[in-house]
Amino acid sequence: MLREINSAPKLKMIPAVIMTTSAADEESLQPYALLARCCIPKAVDFSQVAKLVKWIEDWWPVVVTVPK
Repeated sequence: MLREINSAPKLKMIPAVIMTTSAADEESLQPYALLARCCIPKAVDFSQVAKLVKWIEDWWPVVVTVPK
């Protein structure tokens, strides 16, 4: 999916956040090589997904600078 996003000029600027179940460094390198903006631990239930989404909503605009 990241290859498709990065090959389309209109989609390339979409920040891709990857959720992963792996803690292995080798497996987290591939998304970054494909221009993922960050990798975070995958949530195991809906309440954790909701917390992660809220965290990203709060964190992203404060920490990340995007071109205007």
